[in-house]
Amino acid sequence: MEKMKYKRIFGLVLDSVGTGAADDAKNFGDEGSDTLGHVGEAYKGMLKIPNLQKLSISNIRENTIEGVAAEEEPLASFGKMKEISVGKDSMDGHWEMMELPVVQKLSFFPNGFPQELLDKLTEFSGRNIVGNRPESGTKIIEELGEHQLETGDLIVYTSGDSVIQIAANEAIIPVEELYRICEYARSLVNGPEYTVGRIIARPYIGKTKDTFTRTANRHDFALKPTGKTVMDYLQEDGFKTIGVGKINDIFSKQGIDEGYHNESNMDGMDHVDHVMAEDFTGFCFINLVDFDAMYGHRRNPIGFGQALMDFDVRLGTVIENMKQDDLLMITADHGNDPTFKGSDHTRENVPLLVYSPQNKKSVNLGTRKTFSDFGATILDNFGVQGEDRGTSFLDNLE
Repeated sequence: MEKMKYKRIFGLVLDSVGTGAADDAKNFGDEGSDTLGHVGEAYKGMLKIPNLQKLSISNIRENTIEGVAAEEEPLASFGKMKEISVGKDSMDGHWEMMELPVVQKLSFFPNGFPQELLDKLTEFSGRNIVGNRPESGTKIIEELGEHQLETGDLIVYTSGDSVIQIAANEAIIPVEELYRICEYARSLVNGPEYTVGRIIARPYIGKTKDTFTRTANRHDFALKPTGKTVMDYLQEDGFKTIGVGKINDIFSKQGIDEGYHNESNMDGMDHVDHVMAEDFTGFCFINLVDFDAMYGHRRNPIGFGQALMDFDVRLGTVIENMKQDDLLMITADHGNDPTFKGSDHTRENVPLLVYSPQNKKSVNLGTRKTFSDFGATILDNFGVQGEDRGTSFLDNLE
């Protein structure tokens, strides 16, 4: 093969940072959603993200983010990506980026879980179950947390995604016990009757509803990838693959040589700084979840914007530390408009910002037809054959 353009590629997913309703948003009840646009409006022009701005975060939009002008000479190439997967969960988005779009409709539970599943969980855990409905995690913990302290019952709930979430106060149900229960739940919903994307352990601490706080011991027990991903193909060809944040959970550690758990966005960026100091040839896939878990689902646009500004400061360090043959690709896995109705993810296009110190000019990459273009570009760079589910834009980068 020809010499690769980039020795190291860093794929950075800003979890839930969508950039406007997708063409099929109506099918999800998400018409009018716009995570970045509405966060900008909430800040009334005071959202300060100069590094994302230089990388062209507003250039990808029909209307710029309020207070964040489009760049006349952007530092990065830019575009948007559409999702073709049937859902709008993190698993769908990340799998599709790695050329494994989710085309089979997964199991959803808008009216709560079937009694047969709950009975099996009760028998396995020895604990009764409360909740059993779609709900915001913080809201249901506030409502039922004191009951759990008194009874030891499991708080089980879902959302608009294909997920089973189990919340447990660490003082009553130790984290390792919660993980065992979640692993058992995982074994019940791998098909064919029920196929669920993720079982999410939601540990928290506190003694009253005013003090309940979710901890960083969250763990996602995802459906195992149903086929090979970009990371599998890279690994098989001898390139190093690194996962930062919930990447390891989403792919059940499949195709990942080295993994790091994030305590927070800033902890995640510490891991990025560490990995950037390593000498390797391959791909580092990063997820920063605070935008989604802390602010999107909780419908907190001010907190969301502050998280963006905090990330932007750290992004400046990443840009400074990049080597000449590094490539940085920034995107998202879905939207989670913190001003929108409900508390679920929103079906949005996601940003695509692509930067390398060696690139001489910015290119408009347009609206990509699938998130899989992201993974196809990575494989193309390393000369690795994958599933051909996406179209590489490597040759567009100059």
